[in-house]
Amino acid sequence: MAKENWQKYKLLRLLELLQQETDEEHPLTTNTICARLTELGLPCERRTLSKDVALLNSIGYEVMCQRVGKEYGYYITDRSFSVPELKILIDAVQAASFITEKKTAELVDKLAALGGSHKADILKSNMVCFNTRKHSNESIFYNVGYLEDAIEQQKKVRFHYFDLNENGEKVYRRDHDFYVVEPIALIYNEDNYYLRAYSTKYDAPTNYRVDRMDGVDILNEPISEATLALRDEVEHYTGRAFKMYGGEEADIVLEFNDSLIGVIYDRFGEATPMMRSGEGKCVATVKVQLSPVFWGWLFQFAGEMRILAPDDVIAKFKEHAGKMFG
Repeated sequence: MAKENWQKYKLLRLLELLQQETDEEHPLTTNTICARLTELGLPCERRTLSKDVALLNSIGYEVMCQRVGKEYGYYITDRSFSVPELKILIDAVQAASFITEKKTAELVDKLAALGGSHKADILKSNMVCFNTRKHSNESIFYNVGYLEDAIEQQKKVRFHYFDLNENGEKVYRRDHDFYVVEPIALIYNEDNYYLRAYSTKYDAPTNYRVDRMDGVDILNEPISEATLALRDEVEHYTGRAFKMYGGEEADIVLEFNDSLIGVIYDRFGEATPMMRSGEGKCVATVKVQLSPVFWGWLFQFAGEMRILAPDDVIAKFKEHAGKMFG
């Protein structure tokens, strides 16, 4: 190996050693570092080590030096993520149902390693146990990758789409024939990934669960200008509640007890404007899609929440209530 390349490789391994095994509470002494590098076939002396550390500092890394007994020790302070940040990311991975058990374990190990070996042990030993039902479809990550590529390349995609029967077995729609759609965007909603796409069959944008797709393939066919224009509407679309379940979009006025203020904020966002309508009651205007899921959500607050307007939505609510309760 040429001397210049050898020096670069030595610096890389030194940086790797410091990132993985040191922090403010666990510095590595000069002798330890030299011995570890020598074991890797990279002879190191105390004199040259100080120069290597100075070089790492000059290119932006924060390698600190402190007394460790009669020696000097080095540790690295600049990490991409702090321990609390890594904790939040690890908890998010564990709580996400669309990430399989196998992929969860892999991601947790990778995230914990970003904190260095000492902090990694702490992070993994203090993990919160979430009561999360993990998906078993290992192809979700590949599907997301293919769909992201298709969106970037502005190409159509095809895939098989399935439901699960009472035995957890796949039952393919359209007799296992392909769906061909024009992708608009990937949307994460209520612990699932959805593909928002234009369907020529329905002549309208439609949502597809990514974990219910098999055989995702990018076609060498461009999407239409009309579909490209729909991408500008994604932000508006994601602002609606119950958006993934289809149905007519509507602005409705809800009146609810004070005890449900938190419920409204959780569902529609903390920026939802409210005003007092009476003793112990508030009103808010929210945008929803009128779907069976929305009606079901509303029914659970019977006596505590009601629709004040518009009249046609009130009529639809009464119609659904009649069907449900006779």
